[in-house]
Amino acid sequence: MPKSLMHIVKYIFLFQSLFLYFPAATVYGGETPSVPDTRVYFINIKDGQTLKSPFLIQLGLTSEMGIAPALADWPDTGHHHLIIDSPPPNVNKSISNKHVHLHKGQTEITLKLTTGKHTMQIVLGDYSHIPHDPPVVSKIITVNVE
Repeated sequence: MPKSLMHIVKYIFLFQSLFLYFPAATVYGGETPSVPDTRVYFINIKDGQTLKSPFLIQLGLTSEMGIAPALADWPDTGHHHLIIDSPPPNVNKSISNKHVHLHKGQTEITLKLTTGKHTMQIVLGDYSHIPHDPPVVSKIITVNVE
């Protein structure tokens, strides 16, 4: 192979590698399909509940889809994001790092929140932290933290 061609192949490989390491910064569109009737929900917390901080939150997902860590581009899977005191994220963009990412495939987390009322919502994200199409989101709940 000519030296100049090897040089071009090397740069193409380097460019493609960047997309593997930084997919959330380069991928938009919410194109990963969700399975019809999939739901995410809070297992152990209910709307209007009073909680003492810190507290455990358990996140549920119906059996139509499965949990996978971020960057695992497996069919019919995603990972949880917890949106606290914010409006729902843009469904066509990567979910911001200002939200709680359970990117290792976790289904529960212990949170320490300030005293007062807080809203929470679960959003299932695909391998690149973008909501599925259609989005799989929970109802927004409000909790009071003591």
